[in-house]
Amino acid sequence: MAQGALAASFAVSGTNFQVASSKLESKGLASYVQVDRSVDGKGHPVALLGIGDAALADICQAARVKTPLGTVVFKLTAGGPAGQVTATDLVIDGEDLVGDARFGTAQIGRDASTLDAVRGVKGEAGAFGLQAGDISVAGVKSHAWSATGGNFRLKGLKLNVKLDGPACF
Repeated sequence: MAQGALAASFAVSGTNFQVASSKLESKGLASYVQVDRSVDGKGHPVALLGIGDAALADICQAARVKTPLGTVVFKLTAGGPAGQVTATDLVIDGEDLVGDARFGTAQIGRDASTLDAVRGVKGEAGAFGLQAGDISVAGVKSHAWSATGGNFRLKGLKLNVKLDGPACF
């Protein structure tokens, strides 16, 4: 569990979700492996990704949710022509991440309990961790179980729910 990070303080739903952005830039990245638990006790292995001060060109977040009417897609988009999406102390519990990345001052294999690139993001002593001073990722695609942040600024926010609607990717 993250020490001081919000992502560790609640049970995740039984549904993961997609996150996509054409470009993510941040000052600071810290990451380690942990297990998220849903209310039913099921474990979900994730890479906890702590991202310091993030700026995203755009963002899409979508979850397929089963309802009595059928499967609906809960979708949130922001950014693009409306302006950048920003977040501070963003924590994503992701099961994968795809994109073209650049890491500055990377430290891979650092003890997770000593991570200091993102405030409040530390793992268990002896656990594998990595961190970087700054990051840039183009073509971000991820499946996540949770995402929390100290402050989100979502310019041009759009939220919709549609039966069998389109997801992010």
